[in-house]
This record gives sequence, structure tokens and C-alpha cells, in this order.
Amino acid sequence: MSAAAIDAKSLPVPSVTVNPWLIAIVVALASFMEVLDTTIANVALPYIAGGMGVSEDEASWVVTSYLVSNAIILTASSFLAKMLGRKTFFLICLGIFTVSSILCGFAPNLNALLLFRILQGLGGGGMVPVAQSILADAFPPAKRGQAFAVFGIAVVVAPVVGPTLGGWLSDNLSWHWCFLINAPVGLFAIALIGAVLQEPAKSKDQKQDNSFDFIGFALVATFLGALEVTLDRGLEDDWFGSSFIITSAAICAIAFVLMIPWEMTRRNPMIDLRMVATRQFGASFLVMLATGAILLATTQFLPQLVQQDFGYTATWAGLVLSPGGVVTMAMMFVVGRLAAKVQPKYLIIVGALVIAASMYSMTNVYGDLGFWYMARSRMLIGVGLPLIFIPIMAASYDGIPAGKTDQASALINAARNTGGSIGVSLVSNVLTHREQFHQSRLVEQLTPSSPQYQDTLHRMTDFFVAQGNSLLQAQQQAVQWIGQQVQTQASFLSYMDAFWVLMLIALSAIPLALTLRNIKLGGPAPAGH
Repeated sequence: MSAAAIDAKSLPVPSVTVNPWLIAIVVALASFMEVLDTTIANVALPYIAGGMGVSEDEASWVVTSYLVSNAIILTASSFLAKMLGRKTFFLICLGIFTVSSILCGFAPNLNALLLFRILQGLGGGGMVPVAQSILADAFPPAKRGQAFAVFGIAVVVAPVVGPTLGGWLSDNLSWHWCFLINAPVGLFAIALIGAVLQEPAKSKDQKQDNSFDFIGFALVATFLGALEVTLDRGLEDDWFGSSFIITSAAICAIAFVLMIPWEMTRRNPMIDLRMVATRQFGASFLVMLATGAILLATTQFLPQLVQQDFGYTATWAGLVLSPGGVVTMAMMFVVGRLAAKVQPKYLIIVGALVIAASMYSMTNVYGDLGFWYMARSRMLIGVGLPLIFIPIMAASYDGIPAGKTDQASALINAARNTGGSIGVSLVSNVLTHREQFHQSRLVEQLTPSSPQYQDTLHRMTDFFVAQGNSLLQAQQQAVQWIGQQVQTQASFLSYMDAFWVLMLIALSAIPLALTLRNIKLGGPAPAGH
């Protein structure tokens, strides 16, 4: 891939005697668990609310608290991994994640569950940024690209599997198992990583200032945490009609304004904002924002569409995403090989066009569509996402010094997470406001004196009379049926608008990709993500 990303000479030669693919599978499995938990609880929220006797709005903090703590720890992961060692830090994070998952499953009330979810997010958020560095030490340069394809499966497929698994567990067992399922997998991963992973020797090129930028960390963590809260809670709390959201947004803005001059003037900043200002990394950062938005928005709202307007159960709504997950896994390995022969910008353009085509197909959604129409749309996304995800790793590390790849890793992960929150928030607002707009326009056409309305009312009244209802009951049911049809059509129209927005987000990656410079192909894979 990129010659400037990390040269093979700057990394210690792997000295492990175990099969490196075992390390790849175990590390990817742990990362899969962490990313899975960003979506697995979404479909379980009604069950959590019912089981704990709280509203769904209160239960939604189960998702928000995880995302906020996840975002906060990302920025400190680079420093902690260097201070403690990658293996030690990874094991600590995995241990915290596993224990807090068990505690979540046995939480006696909502407050306890939120506390344990915060701990779970702190443990999980530290794992993903260092996972690729572990893989880079375990594999020789020629095979690192294939190793990162395995890791890519964990990061891209896990959000797709989350709703399917969460829906099935909630429908057939209980919501507790959405968290308890992490326990055996986590313990298995801890045992294997402790047995097979070795701490890499530090190369001379990696010696640098180990001072911790506490103020920078506080500013970055406050900015990302407040941003996550604002995006995730804005719609439920009526945005700037809520004093809580106003306060959260103000804190986010103040932290952002203070963060820029502080981080730009530090010799060893918590995050190197100069990287984001460069053409290559900056464009890659924005493309990853768009990718995160599409990945999480489609993962959340496609199941919501089929549950809300097609009557699918949580399990079947999750199964709509499953074929796309299989396609994504297959495409990861295909793109892993293509990335060694084709410039990243061209693969990204193709991937963006494929995703845009999938979103365009969904702008024609209507009530007679079947399961496989929805599944094929998701399969198209499954083709497009790897075409963006793997090439962006090669492009983003081009020109990044070896000593800054961990920071680049944290920034790219932050872009994916923040992009996902932005995408979910944006689509939520489009659905809410456009449904209201379309419903008001459709109601304008429902004049009781119109021949069309009277004809429909008479036919539906006759239908309900034929079902054994009295004339009065049939008339009431006919009016209710017409109202339901208006609401359903308004919902379909709002989803059409949402898919138009997602299509435009996908297309926005094309001009950004065109700004990327060519990189040297066939080189060693980057060591960070």
C-alpha cells in the first residue's frame, strides 16, 4: 500500500512463534464484540424499558452513554498503549469490557445499567485503535493487507449483525443476553491473547515524548462527549427548545474553540490537528465521516422501516441486513487484493457510486416491496462499503510518520464513530420533520366532500360490514383505515427523503476521493486504524 505509511524497516520483525492468523482472529473477535455493542442494544430498548419500568426515552440513554464513553477514551488510547504496552492495554480494556458486560446483564435498575454501560464503553473504545498495531507486529509486511481485511470485517460487519442478534435474543430469550453474550467470548479472547500475544520490542524510530497532554485530553473528551450527547439526544429533547441541549451544545462549542489553539501549539498534543488540515489525511477523514454516517444510519433505519411500515418482527428486521453482511465479508478479501493493484481514490469512487445506487433504489419504497428487495439493497451497500473502507486506510496513512500512526488511528476511528452519530441524528430529523410535512400535505387532499374520499369511505365501509361489523362500527373503522393509510404514506415519503439524503452523502465522497494523491501500491499496510 503506502510507502510513506509505515516502512517495514521501522517496525520490529515479528518474533511470535504461533500462527499469526490465530492472533488476527482473536484480535478481530474482540474488536467485533466492541463494535457490535454500538448497535445490539438499539432493538432491545423497548424490552429494557419494559423490564425496568422506565420510558423508552429514558432507556435510550443506554445507547448514548456507551457512545459518549467510547468517544472519550479514543483520544487517550494512543498514550495509554505506549505507556502500558499494547498487549497489557488491550487485555485491560478487554477485561473491563467483559466484566462490565456481565454487570450490564445483571443490572438491577436503569442507573446501574447506565454506569456499567459507561464502563463498557471505556473498555471497548480503547481496543479498536490498537488492534491494527497488534496485527502489524504479528504479520510480515507482505501479508498485513490480508490481516487488515479480517479486521475490517469486524468493524464493518459487526454493526450489521448487531440488530439481527439483538432482535433474536430479545424476542426469544431476554434483553439481558444482549450483554451476557459477551462474557464467554470475552473470557475466551482474554485467555488466548494472554497466551499467544507478545509485547513488541520498541524500535528506535518510535521513541518520543511520553508526557500526557491532560488539558488537551480534557478539551477533546469534552468536545466529543458533548457532541455525542447533543446529536443523540437532540431530537428526543426538541433540540434548542431544550435547555439541556442548549447547554450541551454550548459546552461542545466552547471545548472545540479552546481545543484548536491549545492542540496546535503543543509539542506533543493529544491529537495532531495539523494532520486533519492536510489534503491527504483531511480528505480521508471526511470520507470516513461519510462512511460512518451511511453505515450506522442504514443499519439503524432500514430495520426500523420494515418494522414500522411492513410489520416485521425484530428478528426478521435484523435478518434483512444479514445477506449484506455476508457480501461485506466476501468483498473485504476481494478489495484487500484489489487495493494492492488499484489506486485508493478509484476504488473509493466506485464504492461511493455503488452505495449511491443502493440508496437511489430505496427512494422508490412502497408498501408492496418484499423481503429480498430490502435485502438486495443492503447487499449493494455490502459491496460498496469495503470499496471505501480498506482503500481509505491506505490513503489516510500516506505521508504520516511512523511515530504518529497511533494518533492517526484514533482520529480515523473518531471520524467513523462521530460520522455514525451525525448520520443517525441527521436521518432521524429528516424522518421526523418530513413525515410531518408530508402528512399535512396529504391531509389537505382529504376533503370529505370529494368524490374520491366518499368512494373510498363507502368501499371500506362495505368491506368492514362484510367482516361482520355493524354499519356504525364499519364507518368508524373505515375512517380509521383512511387515517392509517395517510400516516403510512407520509412515513414512506419521509423515508424516500432520508434515502435521498444518504445518497447525496455517498456522492460527496467522490470529489473528496479525487483530491487524494496517488500512493505507491504493493507496499506494507499501514499500522494503525
